[in-house]
Amino acid sequence: MTAHSSAATIAAQTEEPQGIELFLPAGYDLFWSAVVLVIIAVAFYKFILPQMNKVLDERATLIEGGIEKAEAAQKAADEALAQQQALLAEARAEAAQVREEARAEGTAIIKDLKVKASEEAERITETAHRQIEAERQAASVSLRSEVGTLATELASKIVGESLEDSARQSRVVDRFLDELEASQAVASNKEA
Repeated sequence: MTAHSSAATIAAQTEEPQGIELFLPAGYDLFWSAVVLVIIAVAFYKFILPQMNKVLDERATLIEGGIEKAEAAQKAADEALAQQQALLAEARAEAAQVREEARAEGTAIIKDLKVKASEEAERITETAHRQIEAERQAASVSLRSEVGTLATELASKIVGESLEDSARQSRVVDRFLDELEASQAVASNKEA
């Protein structure tokens, strides 16, 4: 049995690798694996890799075109923003100028209206003074003639003779009015 067991041991040793041989495949496995790898690599290199490169190149072109378009759009947007800001600044400056002009015009209009109102008030006051003076003179003339007539009648009754002479009548009336004005002046001085 020893012979049979030693043959079994030898057969077992040749069939089962040991040590580092456990990690290394057999030579025929390496050969056929290399053949299959070369076939797959050639097929990949000839058919799949060019298609993948083509798709990747198209994507790169699309991305670059999209980036260029985005940059152009960003540049246009920046230019439009700068233009809008310039227009806004110009509109603000123009609005400020219009406000200042309106203020200046308003001030000029108010000043003009004040001058016109002052002139109108002076004209009305002057007209009123003239009218009052005219009415005072008319009243004075009327009063002198009425007072003169009454004074002449009264003096005629007191004196007992007629004062129909106009020169005499005028002197009596003037004296009476002067005395009346003097008594009014004295009365107004006492009140003051």
